Amino acid sequence: MWTVQGAFLARRGFWQPFTKRHEAASGEMAREWTLSEIGGCHGVERHRIRIESVTEIRAP
Repeated sequence: MWTVQGAFLARRGFWQPFTKRHEAASGEMAREWTLSEIGGCHGVERHRIRIESVTEIRAP
């Protein structure tokens, strides 16, 4: 399980923060899934999405 945090340009001059959690084999796959989800659901181009961190959540 991975947590991806960042922000995307929702409208002129306003960056909307987000936190997404994904089950993925690697951090890179979780990052790509997040870019795809935000781009598809919100119609945001990838260069308008800033990913600040990708952290792994370890199961207890």
